[in-house]
Amino acid sequence: MTSSELKKTEYAPYFEGYVQAAKEADLIEELEICLHDFIRFVQNIPMDKFDYRYAEGKWTIKEIIQHLIDTERIFAYRALRISRNDQTPLPGFEENDYVANSNANERNLQGLLTEMAVVRQATLSLFKSFSKEQLLRTGIASNNTVSVRAIGFITIGHQKHHQQIYQERYL
Repeated sequence: MTSSELKKTEYAPYFEGYVQAAKEADLIEELEICLHDFIRFVQNIPMDKFDYRYAEGKWTIKEIIQHLIDTERIFAYRALRISRNDQTPLPGFEENDYVANSNANERNLQGLLTEMAVVRQATLSLFKSFSKEQLLRTGIASNNTVSVRAIGFITIGHQKHHQQIYQERYL
């Protein structure tokens, strides 16, 4: 399954860029590949850049990694609930509050990357367990309709979005 198979009704317009960033890749394959690409990319960033902010109030690279971890956990939870046909609308979350309370800058880089890999492995296991019917299920998250499969592609695109920001504004 590729992102081109998604219908525009399966995700909020806000996520269009993330879905497009996932390109024509297979969902499961790209969840695996983009994690490895990201870890290699981060490991090549000079150590003095991890606590760098390109502007006042912007996140550090460590904070962005923690943001990716937290967001992926939330997205996976949404996918689980929706896949199980839970029709309860799921709330949004305030990403700035999560980052402010994450203690990411006190953590070491390897610990963050290890956690990210473990979270991705859990996400992969979850998405591999879904039937075709479950992947097509939709629910409400952050006041918008979203399908389980769209959540997978949004997860990929979200990571790629932040990797591009690293390249453009931090390096």
